[in-house]
Amino acid sequence: MGRQRRWTSATKRTFTVVLPLLCVSPSAWALEATVTGVSDEVEGNIQAYLQNIEAAEYTEVRLEGEIRRRTEEAMRVYGYYEPEVSLERATDERVWLEIEPGPQVEIEILSINVKGDASEDPPFQEAIEDFPLEEGDVLRHAPWDRLSSQFSGLAIERGYFDWGFTDRRMEVRPYLQSARLYMDFDSGPRYQFGESSITGSHIELDRLRRMQPFEQGDPYLAQTLADYNQSLAETGWFSSVSVRPRLETAQELTIAPSGGGSPWWSEATASQPERPRVTSAALASALSLNKPSDTQLPIDVSVEPADRHQFEVGIGYATDVGPRLRFGWEQPWINRYGHSLDHDLYLSAPEQRFTGVYNVPLEDPLRDSYRLQYGIRNIDDSDTQSLEGTVELARRWEFDNDWVQTVYFRTTYEDFEQGGEADQVWLFYPGIQWSRTRTRPQRFPLWGDRQQLSLEYSDTVWGSDATFARITGDTEWIRMIGNDNRFLARISLGAIETDDFAKIPPSLRFFAGGDRSVRGYSYESLSPRNAEGRLRGGQQMLTSTLEYQRRVTGDWWGATFIDNGDAFDNWGPNDLKTGAGAGVRWVSPVGPIRFDIAHPFDSEDDWRLHFSIGPEF
Repeated sequence: MGRQRRWTSATKRTFTVVLPLLCVSPSAWALEATVTGVSDEVEGNIQAYLQNIEAAEYTEVRLEGEIRRRTEEAMRVYGYYEPEVSLERATDERVWLEIEPGPQVEIEILSINVKGDASEDPPFQEAIEDFPLEEGDVLRHAPWDRLSSQFSGLAIERGYFDWGFTDRRMEVRPYLQSARLYMDFDSGPRYQFGESSITGSHIELDRLRRMQPFEQGDPYLAQTLADYNQSLAETGWFSSVSVRPRLETAQELTIAPSGGGSPWWSEATASQPERPRVTSAALASALSLNKPSDTQLPIDVSVEPADRHQFEVGIGYATDVGPRLRFGWEQPWINRYGHSLDHDLYLSAPEQRFTGVYNVPLEDPLRDSYRLQYGIRNIDDSDTQSLEGTVELARRWEFDNDWVQTVYFRTTYEDFEQGGEADQVWLFYPGIQWSRTRTRPQRFPLWGDRQQLSLEYSDTVWGSDATFARITGDTEWIRMIGNDNRFLARISLGAIETDDFAKIPPSLRFFAGGDRSVRGYSYESLSPRNAEGRLRGGQQMLTSTLEYQRRVTGDWWGATFIDNGDAFDNWGPNDLKTGAGAGVRWVSPVGPIRFDIAHPFDSEDDWRLHFSIGPEF
């Protein structure tokens, strides 16, 4: 260890790091050091150990000693316990570090044992099975340290709050190139969920307790508490939510961590009086004599009511509708049962609408509910003029696979004129819809998909002015290849079957064209026309989109696309309208902004600009 000599093997590799050295002015302490004789990962670790040396704090002799000490320490984690390190100054600004690593220490004995209730808990057994070192392997410190951290992390996550290491040793014999590793982990008993205590709630406590994903007596699991915390927050009933175990275990008695600060459980027990602390050794001895008799942890749930009235104002622009204004008024709770009420006012040049939704949550308020929806809408756009009023009663289910099923009964009154033909109709029709939307992240998805399928039926038998069957469906996909290539594909279709199409209001007919349909054509300008050349809407519709986006820099993307589709009266039209073009995407703080220029291949129009704000779905 004490010898110093030059190593001149032809296989040595050279790496350069910057080290502060020697006695010059503070700005000139950095010297260039050349390290030879070690592999990439070992050299990298040496570099990490040396980079924080403050040369001004050392004499030249002490500095060289510190460099050698840190180099040897950096190599031990890879099993090199007897390296020979030589330092040589070439100039006042350069130092050579020449290393002969020597033999690596091998594992002679490897003993890992788990005692207590965790001995039969699968995650602990999996941690042991996945441990990458075996007897006869070269010693590496990192896997050993990770296993120790993994045991303690699993104990905290899975309710072994009286855990401790009864033995944790690494005995290294460099002169024999051998190491003996011992780790005995005693988890103690596994705690269970106890009784829940809820404070601060304006919602019925039984409703909140029914949302618990655990029962009293179930084995403790931190993820289960996190899920409950998230579910309460997603209801919108509360401005803040805190779900914590009331820890009264022996772990609370230990001294603070050696690095300073408070132990991990201090925040969870902030409301409890501070108790005297003892050393870890004394704790281990006490645990061996006094096992806890009650292993149920009470759960403290603290909530604060959300504001009863919440308002939102939005301003936007799209080439389809021009400037648009939205005003939202949300009441996330209106009574102790958690009922909610939302109102939305939307204003643009071609369309104005006011809608409301009264939501009645059931046993699982995030998944099951009744909804009463109502609204009024006025449209004055091209060949369409319509005044529509709608009331809908719906039952909604959300399943574990993220699919949402909605069964509804809708009544609609519509006073309309479409393509010069006017009428007034009352429609009463049931429907069912299945939908699913998955995105990540939500603001600008790099992965996601959306599916929706709706079936509706109306009949004059129960007083409706028209008999029809209507189906709509669409699917949209976003996928990435690498970090800079984003692909989007979309298909939408619809069909209505009726013996009296003139009785079908514009809100149920099909139109294509526009920013989110077939670009290159104006908003809802694609549909069959009457003898006067006016749009009258189609009985079927089919559109598709394929778009490729490439990141230019940061949040800026370029895009190319092709859209295809039309609205028509008979399946299998002779040709669908096609538009293609290019665009720019900017992921702004308020959401994605899209600017496109598209050329319609089946129109006398030249190019059309499309501008919109908001995510694809």
